[in-house]
Amino acid sequence: MAYHHFVLPFSIGMAALFAILMVKFTIWIVKLESVDKRLIRKNLFSVKTLDAMGEVFMESLLHRKIFRKNPMLGYMHMSLAFGWFLLILFGNFQAQFYTRTMLHPPYFPIFFNFFVTTSEEYLFKASFEFLMDLFLLIVLTGLFIAISKRFYSRIVGLKKTTKLKFFDKLALTSLWFIFPLRLLAESFTSGLYNNGDFLTGSLGSFFARHLMVEKLALPAWWGYSLALGFFFVALPYSRYMHIPAEVLLIFLRKYGVRTRREFTSYSDIEVRSCSRCGICIDACQINNALGINNIQSVYFLRSIRERSVGDEKLFTCMLCGRCENICPVGIQLSDLRMTQRNKNGVQNTSTYDFLVPPKYKVADVLYFAGCMTHLTPAIKKSMLKIFDIAGVNYYFMDSDKEACCGRPLIQSGHYENAAKLMEYNKKLIRQSKAKVLVTSCPICYKTFKEDYKLNIHVMHHTEYILKLVEVGILLLEKGDSKVVYHDPCELGRGLGIYEEPRILLNKVARLLHPDEERENAFCCGGSLGSFNLSTQQRNIIRDDALAKLMKPNPDKLITACPLCKKTFSKGTKVQVLDIAELVAASVIVPEAKKALDMQKHETVLVE
Repeated sequence: MAYHHFVLPFSIGMAALFAILMVKFTIWIVKLESVDKRLIRKNLFSVKTLDAMGEVFMESLLHRKIFRKNPMLGYMHMSLAFGWFLLILFGNFQAQFYTRTMLHPPYFPIFFNFFVTTSEEYLFKASFEFLMDLFLLIVLTGLFIAISKRFYSRIVGLKKTTKLKFFDKLALTSLWFIFPLRLLAESFTSGLYNNGDFLTGSLGSFFARHLMVEKLALPAWWGYSLALGFFFVALPYSRYMHIPAEVLLIFLRKYGVRTRREFTSYSDIEVRSCSRCGICIDACQINNALGINNIQSVYFLRSIRERSVGDEKLFTCMLCGRCENICPVGIQLSDLRMTQRNKNGVQNTSTYDFLVPPKYKVADVLYFAGCMTHLTPAIKKSMLKIFDIAGVNYYFMDSDKEACCGRPLIQSGHYENAAKLMEYNKKLIRQSKAKVLVTSCPICYKTFKEDYKLNIHVMHHTEYILKLVEVGILLLEKGDSKVVYHDPCELGRGLGIYEEPRILLNKVARLLHPDEERENAFCCGGSLGSFNLSTQQRNIIRDDALAKLMKPNPDKLITACPLCKKTFSKGTKVQVLDIAELVAASVIVPEAKKALDMQKHETVLVE
């Protein structure tokens, strides 16, 4: 088989990369929690593996999510990833058709045009030559965009790009040289032997007329091989480690593995899967409103990799989920941040002995207002009014000096202390024998739904009120007010509750639509997730969000979170209401309350 010494940099680099990846992947998998290993064994030979392969193709090669958010950036990533994949795939097919065997050195398809310079015919020769030139051209267009992005990020719609470390720069520079050097090497060789197709053949003819291609061809092949070798060696220590790590992450995620309260091997895989694309920087309100652009998730994950997590990056985050929603890799960014807060934060040692044994009442429905709802009592009063009008058999479980749901402690990383509060509430919930737990605070809702693991149906009050309306227990009158709805972070991005509030609002008012809503909604700025932002900085974030919400010129601003209501009320003269307040004011009270069908209540409870 053909050989030349210039293939050594490529071969050595590829062998080193393969060895390093094998070691890293083995360590990651061995260190996985036992429950995660069981999930892998259970699902390895199932349809989930096929699903994972499909997602690898759609996201790691075609970059579908990036395309949806930013077509230019999506094309850049796709042309480099998928274009290179096609060059390798069809290069191997070409080598197999030429040699009529699948047995050839790994370098042979990569440097095929160096070793095969004769006009010897083989099956599909013309097609292969055309396709290989076409794929190379596609990659080069993506490379041109990538180089332009590094110097002027707005060409792909980004305001800010990430900062690079040494190995990032080495890998990036190597990548910039790989395909231009391949083009030159193949073109010089084409000019020397009068072969090639529309791209390399045309350039080869041009170079042959103006340059000494016989002296330039071999150095170009050496340069191409060296660029590949340097890229492979730098890859495991650079941003491009996300390529193999993301593939593993997709498979594990499909098998059911998830981020846990503690930083695990799976967490490390997530951290390494960050492509450092910088999309999270532009999505972050702290960047957009305050100009702080060194604490976003991409830099936070890098600080984990470098074991240099500091308070600034750790706690200057509202945990609003905007970056997580837009992350093309789907990394659980908020959960990862909380694992680090648990690891690095100062734990308090309270035993919460001041909590007396919980009082309880047997009821069909438990209502948990939450700390912030008690600080915005109009919401609480509206909910109690709705319960009374609907004839609900309910118990107000935190009406007087009861325990917090525990979410603020979880967000600060104090899991052990949160568990103490949660256990107190669990006893009360079990003893009440209730079928439904209704909360007014999205933060409490998320906590009861995801962390308590109890056999009770948890509902946000928007979901519960809509059920009462749909079965005819509550009758509503539609008013003339023009309202705009703000999606709270935890309720919307956190739990996917978008439709219920809008259906309710359309029954009582005229709903207007701001530009940024649903998964793109802005945080109010009052988030409990950040501990480093000053009141002034929070107000700037709030005012920026209000400016977007007020564009449709509404009569009222409606939200479904007591914290959002409290925050927004201080920044605008427009009336700010919780959706429960608007509904309570729109209820038509039946003249014959006893005529209510109690079976309808059972429908609400069961569903």
